[in-house]
Amino acid sequence: MDRIKLLPEIVANQIAAGEVVNAPSNVVKEMMENSLDAGATSVRVNFRNGGKDLIQIVDDGCGMSAIDARMAFDRHATSKISSIEDVYRLHTFGFRGEALASIAAVAEVELRTRREEDELGTMTTMAGGEFRSQVPVSCSRGSQFIVRNLFYNVPSRRKFIDGDNSRLASQIRSEFMRVALCNPDVEFELRQNDTLQYSLRPTNRRGRIVDLIGKHIKQNLLDVEVNTSLVRIEGFVGRPQAAKKRNNEQYLFVNGRYFNSLQMQRAIVRAYEKLIPEGCMPSYFIYITVDPDRVDVNVHPQKTTVKFADHDVILEILQAAVRETLAKTGAVPMMDFSDEGQLNIPVLEREQRVYEVPKSSTNSSYNPFASEYIDPTAPMPDVPFTGFDVPYDGAMPKAKDRPTAVVEDNEEFYTLHSPSFGASTIEYIEEDAEQEFDFIESQAMPESRTFSETIALPGGYAVALYGDSLVVVHLRRAKERVMYDDILGSLLAGSSPSQRMFFAEELTLSMEEYELMEEHATEFAALGFEVEYHGKGRISILGRPAVVDMSLPLDELIYELLHGIDNGALPLEEEQRRMAELMARRGSQGYGRGLRSADVEVLLSRLEKCTNPSFTPSGSPIMAELTMAELRSKLTKNYS
Repeated sequence: MDRIKLLPEIVANQIAAGEVVNAPSNVVKEMMENSLDAGATSVRVNFRNGGKDLIQIVDDGCGMSAIDARMAFDRHATSKISSIEDVYRLHTFGFRGEALASIAAVAEVELRTRREEDELGTMTTMAGGEFRSQVPVSCSRGSQFIVRNLFYNVPSRRKFIDGDNSRLASQIRSEFMRVALCNPDVEFELRQNDTLQYSLRPTNRRGRIVDLIGKHIKQNLLDVEVNTSLVRIEGFVGRPQAAKKRNNEQYLFVNGRYFNSLQMQRAIVRAYEKLIPEGCMPSYFIYITVDPDRVDVNVHPQKTTVKFADHDVILEILQAAVRETLAKTGAVPMMDFSDEGQLNIPVLEREQRVYEVPKSSTNSSYNPFASEYIDPTAPMPDVPFTGFDVPYDGAMPKAKDRPTAVVEDNEEFYTLHSPSFGASTIEYIEEDAEQEFDFIESQAMPESRTFSETIALPGGYAVALYGDSLVVVHLRRAKERVMYDDILGSLLAGSSPSQRMFFAEELTLSMEEYELMEEHATEFAALGFEVEYHGKGRISILGRPAVVDMSLPLDELIYELLHGIDNGALPLEEEQRRMAELMARRGSQGYGRGLRSADVEVLLSRLEKCTNPSFTPSGSPIMAELTMAELRSKLTKNYS
């Protein structure tokens, strides 16, 4: 008995659907790309129940005739290619001839379409891969696809997407954004359960990015542009200081198509080397244009993987372009190459010698300590004094070798000379200079210790007595610790002082950010934010935390708070601690310079009541100390 047989057309289409359509988001992507290939200037998308019940795509493209509408659902039916060579020369979204046939094989599909020259359009219906009907109908120019009950006839696949509407909706939004980002001149609209999510008007690339991602990203976009005979690279990268760990703002496009490339991602991240913290990712929106003959987009059924004929060279050009963009902002040094004064090095001819190797010899009997090598009249070397902790040798230390106290700030480094040997002065020293203060241990100080005799110093520091110790205090870090304890206490108690604003500030968030903020509305209210939620990503800020300086932009603060939330992966109290830490760090920025001694005394009196006055929430030391016993011991040494 023969075992091999041809599969029925319906079964073959259902198998093909597994390659092309494995989720509602794939249907949205395929349909939107078909609309763009049809020359649409407006594409509207609506989905219900995560796309399982309904997906509707409406465009104003060229439309189809009745015959084309019927043939569009046949396998390998396409208007894009006629030979195998055309597959690799496509300027459209590539060959996906089985897309409509695959979708129709696992759903109920209705297509309404009309060309400009036709008075009436046509309505074609398919179900489970079988043709149902085709009738004339009155409709607008273009095409309207309605896909209902996805995977209704494939229960084994349907069960994998049942009850997961939130994830499915997020995937659809991601595909919508990818198509919209690389087609900024097209009007797009997205509705979820008939509720408007995005309404995007034609604009340029920068405008489309801001409309989709949010206004907060506008000030962080840096232009990237390089044009070679091999490749043209355009787009934007984010400023290094805007990089973050939970960052999903990475987009690569080639010839108008979104794609993934781990190698290109690494090339971009290498351009940020030493500019961003480990584990953080920069934002980037890179648009690559190459000769279609030099790229293959038909590697993967969803076409998210592509192969470049000049892959390694393009990687180098991309990394260099990003690095140059960062250099223009001052983030990395910009090297200026000039031909002036350059050396003319001739090409070395074969067998030509340009130098002679010197002869060398050794003296195995050489002894540097032998008497014939020692000059008894030579002065003793002047060894610099390294501090009081060095065993005393009887010599009085020179003034230039006085002990120093090194205090570290984010950008400035100072040497505070001990007043024991003259007037106090401040000098800049190298960043990698060794810190000579002994930092206080991390445990909280005894309650009996209090600050007194406080003196403010330049650069954001103060000197004070702390119990029996002399300490130098980093004032910004002290402010951060005080704010952190106050904010965390308010979060745990469920309330924090709020400052009412004269004029409400309107913000537009991405849908993911909006949903995350709604989910954590209680925590934001406890921080002191008074927020009104209007839907469609729009919020109004009526009140802001009273503990945060008014000069701090609200959109930046909310954005950082949202992207610091671990989306339910951490316990609530740990999430609250992370929010308090971020608020305290941002709220204390720039604090400490120009403070009077009276202001410092108030701050230190609050610091001594904190749970841990020695360290910031992130573990940075707040003060360095020298005990009175150590001072007395050093000052009573006999130097005569």
